[in-house]
Amino acid sequence: MRTYQAVVEKCAETGLYVGYIPGFPGAHSQAETLDDLNRNLHEVIEMLLEDDNDSFGWHGRSEACP
Repeated sequence: MRTYQAVVEKCAETGLYVGYIPGFPGAHSQAETLDDLNRNLHEVIEMLLEDDNDSFGWHGRSEACP
């Protein structure tokens, strides 16, 4: 299982956590809690990999960092 590092910030205007995976186009999300953001990013990565986003040669399952 591959592990990805996420960059996470809390938006001062909305109070939402916003995160993205550097170097992985389209891998970004937002949520009210860090746990929800982690789940969202995990789902986004899986969807991108299922769509055969092999521009980086990545295949298989992924695990977003908390």
